[in-house]
Amino acid sequence: MKFDSPAGTNPIDRMQVIGKPTDRIDGKFKTTGTAPYAYERHDVAANQAYGYVVGSAIAKGRIGGIDMADARRAPGVLAVVTAANAGNLGKGDMNTARLLAGPEIEHYHQAVALIVAETFEQARAAAKLLRVDYVRAQGRYDLAEALKSAPLEGADSGAPIGRVGDFDGAYAAAPVKLDAEYTTPDHSHAMMEPHASIAAWNGDELTVWTSNQMINWGKGDVAKTLGIPKEKVRLDSPYIGGGFGGKLFVRADAVLAALGAKAAGRPVKVALQRPLIINNTTHRPATIQRIRMGCTADGTITAIAHESGSGDLPGGGPEAAVAQTKLLYAGANRLTAMRLAVLDLPEGNAMRAPGEAPGLMALEVAMDEMAEKLKLDPIEFRIKNDTQVDPEKPDRPYSQRRLIECLRTGAERFGWNRRQTTPASVREGQWFIGMGVASGFRNNMLMKSAARVRLETDGRITVETDMTDIGTGTYTIIAQTAAETMGVGLDRINVRLGDSRFPVSAGSGGQWGAANSTAGVYAACMKLREQIAAKLGLTGDVDFTGGQVTGGGRAMALADAARGGAITAEDGIDYGDIAKRTAQATFAGHFVEVAVHGFTGETRIRRMLAVCDAGRILNPKAARSQVIGGMVMGAGAALMEDLAVDKRFGFFVNHDLAGYEVPVHADIPHQEVVFLGGADPYSTPMKAKGVGELGICGVGAAVANAIYNACGVRIRDYPITLDKMLDKLPSPA
Repeated sequence: MKFDSPAGTNPIDRMQVIGKPTDRIDGKFKTTGTAPYAYERHDVAANQAYGYVVGSAIAKGRIGGIDMADARRAPGVLAVVTAANAGNLGKGDMNTARLLAGPEIEHYHQAVALIVAETFEQARAAAKLLRVDYVRAQGRYDLAEALKSAPLEGADSGAPIGRVGDFDGAYAAAPVKLDAEYTTPDHSHAMMEPHASIAAWNGDELTVWTSNQMINWGKGDVAKTLGIPKEKVRLDSPYIGGGFGGKLFVRADAVLAALGAKAAGRPVKVALQRPLIINNTTHRPATIQRIRMGCTADGTITAIAHESGSGDLPGGGPEAAVAQTKLLYAGANRLTAMRLAVLDLPEGNAMRAPGEAPGLMALEVAMDEMAEKLKLDPIEFRIKNDTQVDPEKPDRPYSQRRLIECLRTGAERFGWNRRQTTPASVREGQWFIGMGVASGFRNNMLMKSAARVRLETDGRITVETDMTDIGTGTYTIIAQTAAETMGVGLDRINVRLGDSRFPVSAGSGGQWGAANSTAGVYAACMKLREQIAAKLGLTGDVDFTGGQVTGGGRAMALADAARGGAITAEDGIDYGDIAKRTAQATFAGHFVEVAVHGFTGETRIRRMLAVCDAGRILNPKAARSQVIGGMVMGAGAALMEDLAVDKRFGFFVNHDLAGYEVPVHADIPHQEVVFLGGADPYSTPMKAKGVGELGICGVGAAVANAIYNACGVRIRDYPITLDKMLDKLPSPA
């Protein structure tokens, strides 16, 4: 199905199933422990052996030699896999570093070996007997130092700096100016389920039962890494215990399970042990950002510049922290630029809302700081500089943009009129109380997505697509889409996901999964409707409702069409240039109230509110869960999350869930989410957009702004921990 013009009235608009707060159809499996997660799929292949990954003990250098003799003689050991005996290995298109090191070491805890044994305990014990001789080399681990000589990103293309108008001139002439630096640290995905895979060979064909967000990408990269045809690889990932971008790409568990299975001659299962994950896989890179802003005395932005620096391994990419600044506020004169330093730390890559999450942690604090200079309310300052067009391409209007409504609605519901303008003026005993606000922004990306739907002989509908459910509720919204389009109850839909034998979907990432995957299912269902109508001999406007098909003055049971055998249709959504003609994005107003202890500097979040503009909400119950999850992550980024870099030896020191602090229940208070609703016909035939990343975008800044309003301490170096505040706090007496 080609989608290149706004959607008109279609079966989804009936909203009999779509738009209803619906329990997850997979919930009973997850809550009873019967959902088949990757490492627990004991039934998919007999006689599974266990693999244990050995990670590099250095961050930069090479392997001088590996003594495997003792490990090979250890009880139960079946194989020891290293780069020296694994054959010629490639590197996946989505991987920056190789997944099995040797002889060169690119980063700390890069896999150097896999021990395969009869039991996990035997594999782990044998791994301790492996003797690896390393030759350490000097590495680059200090971002601030490396950025001093880092080139501008895009310098090779001749356009390293994004310019609109004359920023330098407008900034110099502005009567009110801001120039500030903000820093965000490295972050870990810290998902609950570790990276895990089971691999089995059948001749030259490989099946990997794994935990992966993007099945088609993963299938291609496994094939490329192993040097086998893509059609010889099958990936299967029906359930994923969290990813947040950390499972967008194939990691060492999948490739090493395949190599281990080949070496052992039997299926092998591998889970990356928790202390290995943070340095072995990807993370959100740290940033150092500079924002300059110039305004007229009445608060009109005349000049805005956002420059950001981040680091990655050679061949990697930058954290695009300036992305939202190109689109969020008006301003005739603009400048954006990024610098990318080469670092020998583990690979930096996508984590929930890459770019916008850390970028808004800077931009939205800068907006509050400028509002204070102007003596304007922070909400009014944002509203004054709202835009209904892409500010860098004024002839490109937004398909739908209700940021002002988000802010106005949020202000009323949150009691913003009770906020005191002067910091440190509201106290409850020894606690300072304050409110903060920030705008949220995340692009709406259109991705091709396909599905196969089948009317079974019993009248049930089966949907098959390689789309994944990473805890987001994908099973349910896909079932809702099929039920709505085919005119049957939700209990008549069977959804099968995550298998590379199914049609290729958008996958789960970038907040694009829900809207695009359901659009692909809708396209396939509409094709199935055509086939059913033809089979039943119905003409004209054919209606599918209540398990009946009506057309041409006749009504027949849907199941009648499949009496002679199941009917199958396959189609997908394919976009034209509609995203080029219209700017598409989601927006939010984030509100936070905090208490800061006057003696200790301890910060406690007391209330949180998100008001979201994200088109039609397919399942408000699941969508709310997505947004509050993002709000929790935003709170963590603001107050505690920080991968501590050992700048001597080049690794993240706190590389487990004991040392890497994330919010727990006691840290998170009442959370409220409001969806403005309203279909966006420019997005997809579903008229929906994503919400999974909008929930985190802006929250960190809202917390920072609330802390400043509470106690008058402005911290621009995240996370905002009490040690950074103690010597700046006013007296609570």
